[in-house]
Amino acid sequence: MVGRMRFQHRNFEQEGHRLHELMDQASGFRIIVDSLGAELISIARRRADDVWDGYLYRDGIISPPAEGWKNHATVMGYFIHRLKGEGTLYAGDEIRGGNHGFIRNKHFPDPDVLLGEDATLSYFLASNQILPGEYPRKVSMRLNYTLTEDCLDVVFVFQNEETDRPAHVSFGLHPGFSVSALENARVILPKGRYRRYLAPGNFLSGETHSFESEGGPMSFKPFELPDSFLIEAVDVDNHVVRLLDFSSRHEVQIDLSEVPFFTLWSDLRPFICVEPCWGLPDHHEQEPFEKKLGIQLIPAKGTITRRCSMRFR
Repeated sequence: MVGRMRFQHRNFEQEGHRLHELMDQASGFRIIVDSLGAELISIARRRADDVWDGYLYRDGIISPPAEGWKNHATVMGYFIHRLKGEGTLYAGDEIRGGNHGFIRNKHFPDPDVLLGEDATLSYFLASNQILPGEYPRKVSMRLNYTLTEDCLDVVFVFQNEETDRPAHVSFGLHPGFSVSALENARVILPKGRYRRYLAPGNFLSGETHSFESEGGPMSFKPFELPDSFLIEAVDVDNHVVRLLDFSSRHEVQIDLSEVPFFTLWSDLRPFICVEPCWGLPDHHEQEPFEKKLGIQLIPAKGTITRRCSMRFR
């Protein structure tokens, strides 16, 4: 175990997975990240009775459940959500892939560990780790998880190594936050105007629905969540979406100031996903990859950096 100042880091093997843990001894918070997919599998606070109180669905449990959603906080990219028929064309080059892209299936090298006033696990995926059929251009990715106090900052950095052409990517984070029951949980949107993108069968229809929030709970019924709410904040007072669980008294505040879209979803088990998204799924009438709605453009030899943060109460 390595420690400096208030933070501790350790790496360990469990059930065949390579895991890295950061713990803030001052606040009692920790994160654990799996090298498979650079996926968060625990965000937890140590209680006074020395028990870990987890904020993710199945927090800290590696083995998949017998049924239902099997992840904790999937990293999505280099495309997001779904491709029609699990394939698309990118400027004439074919991309094949299942839900949420290929990052979730990559084994990442051990991260760089930075300990100071805050603590960071920095994961890197080199462009040569990506097969041409997964993504046909040379683009590397760095993903930073920074823990301080009760806040987790998540930063995506994409570097286009192509010298003479731009690159297009969409990406995001798919955290499932544990709730005692869907009926006990509420999603609080800031006051303002929103646009929902309708996606029957998980693909965009081209239809949108505008709605307003007075700064209170969303009016969806639990049974509506499997259809996914793909939402854009159009004109809002602030960009902090809150998830409240009245039974556990957990509160998660997700700052989406730099995020163009977010998704709300659950499979009706005791979790709700609030997903920062830089891009949207395919339309039913599929467009070329580079014209997907919300796709992010990286100039030749350029870099883009995008972030979101989560605070846990």
